[in-house]
Amino acid sequence: MRYRVLGGTGIEVSVHCLGAMMFGAVGNTDHDECARIIHTALDQGVNFVDTADMYSSGESEEIVGKALQGRRDEVVLATKVHFPMGEGPNRGGNSRLWITREVEESLRRLRTDWIDLYQVHRPDHTTDVEETLSVLTDLVRQGKIRAFGCSTFPTEDIVESHHVAERRALYRFRTEQPPYSLLARGVEKDVLPLCRRYGMGVLTWSPLASGYLSGRYRKGLPVDMSAGRAKLTPHRFDPTLPENVVKLEAVEQLAEVADGLGCTLPQLAVAFAAAHPAVTS
Repeated sequence: MRYRVLGGTGIEVSVHCLGAMMFGAVGNTDHDECARIIHTALDQGVNFVDTADMYSSGESEEIVGKALQGRRDEVVLATKVHFPMGEGPNRGGNSRLWITREVEESLRRLRTDWIDLYQVHRPDHTTDVEETLSVLTDLVRQGKIRAFGCSTFPTEDIVESHHVAERRALYRFRTEQPPYSLLARGVEKDVLPLCRRYGMGVLTWSPLASGYLSGRYRKGLPVDMSAGRAKLTPHRFDPTLPENVVKLEAVEQLAEVADGLGCTLPQLAVAFAAAHPAVTS
C-alpha cells in the first residue's frame, strides 16, 4: 500500500480510501458484513475511511463506529456535514448552528472523541462562508476535528473560501472531494489545477462512475433495477436513455483497453483516478 500526505496536514493516508456510502439501508444492511469489509481493508493497509452523516440517515456512521472499536488509532476517519438530517428548519446546511449540533451527533454515532477530516458536503449559498470557516476553525481548536475540507465545490467557491480564510485569519479547507473517473473528467479543467495551486488534498468520489466501471453494467446485459446504485438512482442506469447508452458504449471500449493492458476494468478505473498528480486518495 502506498501513502500520501493529505493536503499539507502532515497526515499520511493510503492511496486507496474506503468509502462507506453504501453501508446501511441504501445498500448493505448486514452490519457484520460491512464490518468485515472494513476490517479486510485495514488488514490490507488501507488507513483511510470516509463516510457522511446523511449516508443511510446516520446508519453508515454507526456501522463504521462499531467496526472501528479497538482499531480507531489505526484509521484516518473522515465524515461530512450539510444535507438535511430530519424534518424542520435548521436541520441541515453549513451554518454555525447546524454544524455545532451535528458534529456532536457524528461523534456519537462514530463512537469517537475526534474526527480526522470533517468535510462540508456541498456549498450552501444561504450561509456566509466566513460563518462556516469560523465554526470549523473553532472545532479544530477544541480538538473535535483535526482538519476540514469541502466536497463538490465549484472553483469560485473554493477561491472565495481561501480569500476569506486569509483575510479573517481562519483555518482553510485542506481538501476537496470531487467526482472524478474515466467517464467524468470535467474537474481536470479547473478544480484539480486549483487544488494543486492551493496545496489541497483531493479525495475523488465515484472513481468507478457509480458502478459503470465495475464491470457490473455492460452493453446488452439486463440491469437489475431493484438493487444497489440502480435502485438508488434508477435514471442513471436505465439502459434505454441516450446518456446511458453512451456510457455503456464507453465501458465496452474501456474494457478492451483493460484487456490489452492485462488488468480488470475496475483496476484500470481506480489506477486512472489515483494517477493524476493532484489526487491524494
